[in-house]
Amino acid sequence: MNTEIKRIIDSALKNDRKKVIDYTKLLITNLEKSGDMKFADSLQKLLNKTNGDLVTTDELLSTPVDHESRLNIVDIYYPSKVDGEIILSASLSSKLDKFIDSVNYKEKLLANGISMNTSLLLYGLPGVGKTSIAKYLSFMLKLPLVIARFDAIVSSLLGNTSKNVRKIFDFAQGKNCILFLDEFDAIGKARNDNQELGELKRVINSLLQNIDAYSQNNVLIAATNHEELLDKAIWRRFNSILSVDAPSPEMVERLIANCFDDNLPAFWLDEKKKNYLINSMIGKTPSDISNIVSNSKANQIIKSKESIELEDVLLEVFHFENHNDSQDSLISFLNENGVTQNNISELLAISLRQVRNALKD
Repeated sequence: MNTEIKRIIDSALKNDRKKVIDYTKLLITNLEKSGDMKFADSLQKLLNKTNGDLVTTDELLSTPVDHESRLNIVDIYYPSKVDGEIILSASLSSKLDKFIDSVNYKEKLLANGISMNTSLLLYGLPGVGKTSIAKYLSFMLKLPLVIARFDAIVSSLLGNTSKNVRKIFDFAQGKNCILFLDEFDAIGKARNDNQELGELKRVINSLLQNIDAYSQNNVLIAATNHEELLDKAIWRRFNSILSVDAPSPEMVERLIANCFDDNLPAFWLDEKKKNYLINSMIGKTPSDISNIVSNSKANQIIKSKESIELEDVLLEVFHFENHNDSQDSLISFLNENGVTQNNISELLAISLRQVRNALKD
């Protein structure tokens, strides 16, 4: 039985769900033979919970590849509980709920003579959470994401690009999944772009045709950082179009707390210090905030500090925004955000006189 357990773990690490299931079934058989019915029964119950997903999993095992490079042109992502833990504005949450309802009630709508495609276009700056939203929708709809890999789709043999686009839509067509076109502008550029070759312009025509055919009966999500580059005809293909903006101050507060895994530093209880940190993060994306907090936590471990102080996080905020600014600029930034001169001196390992001189200047 140790062999089966090792094989289950190995398959899970390789994201091979089919082998996980097969080896688990073998383990259950061996447990029953050895008389351990209680453990066998508990494993069988776990398998029974996944039965609804088995067909989808098997269908998605054989992914299409680019003819030239032999690279997979899609990745399969299976949602987990963590994908349901996302911080959204009330407005965006309401709009996403509406999209979820349009998917869940699609058959009922059709039965009442209402035909609508279930397609969603997300646009906004890098790092605002478009991919996280796609994974959130995957979790809420209990459907795996088929993620198009545009690095492999756009072939150096230009004729293959249109073929790759068709392969992706053919692969996802009719399967119980969500097709996710991330970095959509890579192939959705306007056809009046004079710098693009004629073959790539034909790719757009192929893309439009496939979107039309696919979105009538399947779930499609696309995301772009550069909505201004998209062909005008692209916009008309999507039933729902949502702008994903940088988080509000209230969301920034929740994001910071979430990044600390609710193990918040002591200074967070000081309302004044908390507000200094929140205000320093305004305009940052969820990705930026996550990186800043992660760097603070890593620095705590590296320097063997007992706790993280306000100045520790502010230091990471400053370095995230500024790469070549002087120490005097850093001192001013820290002081403006509530850090005392003594704490600045200790943090930067400089004399109190240096701190005062910098603030005078």
